[in-house]
Amino acid sequence: MVQDHRDCSEVLVQVAAVRSAINKVGKVILEDHIENCLFQDIESQKDIEAWESIKDVFNAYF
Repeated sequence: MVQDHRDCSEVLVQVAAVRSAINKVGKVILEDHIENCLFQDIESQKDIEAWESIKDVFNAYF
């Protein structure tokens, strides 16, 4: 778009759309990780390790 000399506001709208899409993908992956990995650890009595893992994931993502 930049090479085609499109209006800056159009480029910024597309950047915002890409950012939003990436955030949504990250959210889906994070939810899957929590549901399929961390909850299993909690159920198997590894509560402290699971909680530390949850904090690590959130710190890495946010």
